[in-house]
Amino acid sequence: QVQLVESGGGSVQAGGSLRLSCAASGIIFSINRMAWYRQAPGKQRELVAGISSGGNTNYADSVKGRFTISRDNAKRMVYLQMDSLKPEDTAVYYCNAHDPIPPYVQYWGQGTQVTVSS
Repeated sequence: QVQLVESGGGSVQAGGSLRLSCAASGIIFSINRMAWYRQAPGKQRELVAGISSGGNTNYADSVKGRFTISRDNAKRMVYLQMDSLKPEDTAVYYCNAHDPIPPYVQYWGQGTQVTVSS
C-alpha cells in the first residue's frame, strides 16, 4: 500500500520559515519524481516545486529563491524548505509522487496546513 505522509506544517509570521517533510512507503522511491503542490481556499491546486529521480528541480515562479526542494533516497524522504514566507503562501501543501513506469500513477499525501500571518 502506497503512503505519503506529510509533516512540518503550522502557523508562522510573514518572513519566517518552515520545513515540510514527506515520508514515502510502498513505492520504488528512487525512481519516482517527487513534488509539492499546494491549494489555497477557493483556488486550484498548483505545483510548488518538483524534483526528478536524478535531482533536477523546478519551481513555481512565485516561490523561486525562497523555497528549496530536496530528497533523500536512502530515507525515502522529500523535503520543502520554505523561507521568507508570505501570507499568500497560506495553503494546504500536498506531497506528490509520480511513477515513471506505465500506467504512470500519481500518488498524493493527505496534506499539511501552512498558515502565514502578516
